[in-house]
Amino acid sequence: TADKTLRLYRPPTMFRSVVLALALVGASAFTPSVLKTSVTRRAAVTRGAMEMRTPIMAGNWKMNPPTVAEAKALAEAVGAVAKGDEVEVVVTPPYPFLDTVVEALNGSPVKVASQGCFFEEKGAYTGAVAVSMVESMGCDYVLAGHSERRCLFKDDDAAINRKVKKILESGNMGCILCIGESLEEYEAGLVESICNIQLAKDLAGVTEAEMERVVIAYEPVWAIGTGLTCPPEKAQVHMRNRAIEQ
Repeated sequence: TADKTLRLYRPPTMFRSVVLALALVGASAFTPSVLKTSVTRRAAVTRGAMEMRTPIMAGNWKMNPPTVAEAKALAEAVGAVAKGDEVEVVVTPPYPFLDTVVEALNGSPVKVASQGCFFEEKGAYTGAVAVSMVESMGCDYVLAGHSERRCLFKDDDAAINRKVKKILESGNMGCILCIGESLEEYEAGLVESICNIQLAKDLAGVTEAEMERVVIAYEPVWAIGTGLTCPPEKAQVHMRNRAIEQ
């Protein structure tokens, strides 16, 4: 059955926490009033479904905002409304703003994630960012496998797997692994199969102990910037992969 197939790819442990959907809106959407309403609504919607897990609301700033001053103001606004008691809030600013955002959020419950990394520690890799670099800046998480990295920058599962393992080698930071299907795959009914394959390849070689620092973010590619919406029940596609051992 489909459930049995899903269990084949599930590591023998319960993941630390879960992301229902990685927030992929622009930074301009994160105004204090919108944030307060959004955090409260997400907590209410997910409380029953998540049971003992801690839901995460992660806001991906992508290539926004334009200046470091705006990034600081945005971070301060997020920190002012995020309580962190029922939902873990994570922001992912661009690389140049990481240090400023980490400092602005010091003392708040908001976590900071790097939008990505390279799988080498150092060397002649112009434009690349090492895990040790973002860790030294105070990041709590690093994204891997984001759909835009897969589609626009051609990150394949082999590269993503190397990034995941490099992130976990840090021993401190968590990895937010993004998975999801394209519109063609969705319409063909291949959602679970695609997600299972991505999980199997991207998490190859990851130990049971390391899985405690892995968060899975299901982000259907077809629902990003297209005007289409992924229904809540569809966004639970990866929940079976994270079920408690039965």
